[in-house]
Amino acid sequence: MSLRHTLTATARRSFDRGVHAVADVVYGAIPLADPARYGLTLTRDVPYQPTGRRAHRLDVYRPKEGGPTPAVMYVHGGAFSMLSKDTHRVMALSIASRGYTVFNINYRLGPKHTFPAPLEDAAAALAWVHEHAREWGADPARIVIGGESAGGNLVTALAYMATHPRPEPYARALFDRAITLRGVAAIYGMLDLIDLDRHLEHPKLSPWLKAEVLHAARSYVGRPIALKAALAPLASPLRLLAHPPPEGARPLPPFFIAVGTADPLLDDSRRLHAVLQARGVPSELSLHPGEIHGFDALVWRREARAKWRALHDFLERRA
Repeated sequence: MSLRHTLTATARRSFDRGVHAVADVVYGAIPLADPARYGLTLTRDVPYQPTGRRAHRLDVYRPKEGGPTPAVMYVHGGAFSMLSKDTHRVMALSIASRGYTVFNINYRLGPKHTFPAPLEDAAAALAWVHEHAREWGADPARIVIGGESAGGNLVTALAYMATHPRPEPYARALFDRAITLRGVAAIYGMLDLIDLDRHLEHPKLSPWLKAEVLHAARSYVGRPIALKAALAPLASPLRLLAHPPPEGARPLPPFFIAVGTADPLLDDSRRLHAVLQARGVPSELSLHPGEIHGFDALVWRREARAKWRALHDFLERRA
């Protein structure tokens, strides 16, 4: 794949800084983005690990009245290499405004921090939420995890780790906590980093999109992709879920999956839904005609609103 089809590292850093700058302006200036408008308090940059890193902080969106509420831990996307909780405030607001306490997390990003660093961080954040939920007016027995794109991968892997014994120390530690997840929202996730040929050989994907798929995979597992991905089974949770559960596994929580039909990751979402159904796991697939990757951030669009209604309905029934 020619490098001319993808952004340089410098361009990506500039793009990421630009998105953060725009997010700061938008969320600071638009009344609709004010948490108080929805009866919420926002506590920013709470450390979930004592490292001092920005990557190990989360924001808490908490209803001012009522409780204890269900807890939702949200994991942002960004091709495993960009964005943060600060660019994904719209996701947290949309969920918290319906009466949930949302823990919107950061985690270490590639390509500097490759697998398992992002997953280790997400697991540590989930353990922290489980341990500290009551301090924030949330019920540790009613936790839902959700995320989109890279975050969809991470929450799917977290659900697997929480219910299936694994040898990795961070995975075993999460399993031993015996956290009962009430649901998982895996939104247009990139779920299989081993079989990338399905993207690279797709006749309708542009060279740029194919290059972006490769970049996301490299950012998570490193180079060479094929070897690194094969050595990191938890980076491809879809493949793990396709196998029979090992001895000692606990039931998986219900899943909500949403994706646009013009998303290059459409196949991953469909496959996840089929695998879960084959295992007897409650799974809801919300398909959105003509929508692209990231469509639900465009909350004024009809299909974005439809996706959020479907997710809110799932949370109301499951959390």
